[in-house]
Amino acid sequence: MYPDVVDLRSFYTKPLGRVACRVIGLQLRNIWPSVSGMTVAGFGYATPYLQPFLGEATRVLALMPAEQGVVRWPLNAPGLVSLADETHLPLPDECVDRLVLVHSVENSEALRALLRQAWQVLAPGGRLFIVAPNRHGFWARRDKTPFGHGRPFTRMQLSELLRGAMFTPTLWRSCLFVPPFGVRPFIRSALAWERLGRISGGRFAGVILVEAAKQMYATPPLAVENGVRRRLAAPVGGLTPGNVKRDRTDRIGHHAALRPQT
Repeated sequence: MYPDVVDLRSFYTKPLGRVACRVIGLQLRNIWPSVSGMTVAGFGYATPYLQPFLGEATRVLALMPAEQGVVRWPLNAPGLVSLADETHLPLPDECVDRLVLVHSVENSEALRALLRQAWQVLAPGGRLFIVAPNRHGFWARRDKTPFGHGRPFTRMQLSELLRGAMFTPTLWRSCLFVPPFGVRPFIRSALAWERLGRISGGRFAGVILVEAAKQMYATPPLAVENGVRRRLAAPVGGLTPGNVKRDRTDRIGHHAALRPQT
């Protein structure tokens, strides 16, 4: 179950949330140093991590799951957020160069379908970036942060999940070694905790970061409704900005089973 968007927004306004965003964001920026000329999208609650790409990427989009709710972003510019169903992302095929999944894989109730949708909207050569709670870390055991909700993962579990969805993991990172408590000494020493954690091997990191490449030698299954295979496509420029939390029934499309092609 996805956490409420109000709780997510509140977390990232607090010192501990800002530290988490900074630490993870530095890793993301190190992996993707330039997105010039690209379309960058995020699903879940990715807006804190998409912010640095505004003004550099050709297009930046944020999709928030219907179960979570949606808030307007950015605040002082035209909205770039849309409400979405995780089994039918409202984007054309192969239109995204970089896709970020954060606060999504651990909460998804249809994770394999979500990854199939990610495969479908990514362009050839596109990259997927996942932020997932580490099963061995302290952040996954403290439910006062968003990383303490849902299902945590090990690196092996993520690797098997990605390969089953026709992605090839290309790079692994671990971060958030600072204890998940918003006390001033920990907040001030966050970068020191990160350096110490990397030296120690990363087993007890708060989150696992993985970049994955889209495999091009296979075809993903398509959504099936009433016996007819289809893909949901909507013009990127037609996304409607969201500025209020929606009810669960306000979704884009309907849930559909996924079947492999024969």
